[in-house]
Amino acid sequence: MLVVLGGLPGTGKTTLGKALASKRSAVYVRVDEIEHALTRHAKLGPDIGAAGYVVAFAVAASNLRLGSLVIADSVNPVPESRQGWRDVAHGEAVPLMKIEIICSNGTEHRRRVEARTADIAGFKLPSWSSVTERDYVPWTSPRLVVDTALLTPDEAVAAIEAAINGLSGKACPTS
Repeated sequence: MLVVLGGLPGTGKTTLGKALASKRSAVYVRVDEIEHALTRHAKLGPDIGAAGYVVAFAVAASNLRLGSLVIADSVNPVPESRQGWRDVAHGEAVPLMKIEIICSNGTEHRRRVEARTADIAGFKLPSWSSVTERDYVPWTSPRLVVDTALLTPDEAVAAIEAAINGLSGKACPTS
């Protein structure tokens, strides 16, 4: 199964993705880490376009072929990135669980963004203004919405696990 976590920076995607991957012994694919490696170590420069997502799609697909549960952590700000994950799931004939992580409390969301420290060496975290000014197209497809302003990380992971358990073994819903 492919589990895709999307949402603005600071909503809790990485916290939940890492916790879920650890609990489920899943492969964890984080676009921030891939993009950082491409810009810093491969010296592709700051404007890499969709390259990070393309690499993430390939890594996810290869691990899905091995029968692994894959947790993908990325902002997914536009329909094209969301379609890319659907294409991966469809191509590998696995179920797709789409999850949008939000923080409905603006004050709390801002606090999180401003209080974070980078967990990737040399990674520059986005500012609050860059988060609020980001081009983020609202999701229109069916998905699980997890509001981290209302749930603790443990509660959010439990809700995601319940959704995964409900989808496991069903036909390949990749819409």
